[in-house]
Amino acid sequence: MFDLPVTVDLRTAVRALGVCTATGYRLIHRNEFPCPVLRVGGRYRIPTTELMRILGIDERPVYAVDLEADTDDQGSAL
Repeated sequence: MFDLPVTVDLRTAVRALGVCTATGYRLIHRNEFPCPVLRVGGRYRIPTTELMRILGIDERPVYAVDLEADTDDQGSAL
């Protein structure tokens, strides 16, 4: 996984979306923010999975190539 927090703050979310913070607040007040917004105390939090979905980022893990398959019996690269 990406090892990201469950939620991010509004500033982080709007930067990822490529808009300014003032626009983010405006969208929230109009109920037009592109993903769900949580109000925690006096702050806004955006669920990371929802933000990633809006950005088109898959949450699937990426695996490194199995380097052991490319080595011979002595451990040196082929």
